[in-house]
Amino acid sequence: MGILMILFTFIGGLTLSAQSAVNGTFGRKAGTIETTLLTFITGTMFLAILILFFGHGNLLAILEVPKWQLTAVFLGVLFLLFIIAAVPKIGVIATNITVIIGQLVIGILIDNFGWFNSLVVPLDSKRYVALLFMIIALYFIYKGNKRANEENAS
Repeated sequence: MGILMILFTFIGGLTLSAQSAVNGTFGRKAGTIETTLLTFITGTMFLAILILFFGHGNLLAILEVPKWQLTAVFLGVLFLLFIIAAVPKIGVIATNITVIIGQLVIGILIDNFGWFNSLVVPLDSKRYVALLFMIIALYFIYKGNKRANEENAS
């Protein structure tokens, strides 16, 4: 089952990058907020169909969860807004590596402090080094994108 979850996660990463590219391009024409709205409306309709035919959960459980857990909805909207705005300006790979760095930073903090009832994994030097390498990678990717844009403009 672990291999299957790794495969699903890998495919999720592929679809996220493809979605970023498509939404970034679409956002240039339709607008950032409008593209985000269309994405969520379309996603809502798709998920409603999936729930109708395959759902086994309890949709009304949203009324019973702690209210702070509902912030995930707004975080998802903000994420998509930021992605749609960033891709046309800095490119897909720079956007995605910046997202990954952001995920690592908050992940390190969540793990270190055990926020949201998560497993506590103390911060160590290896995690600092990994984060540093990601930031260095972002620097080179961003600079490369900027140089390529300048060459294409001339």
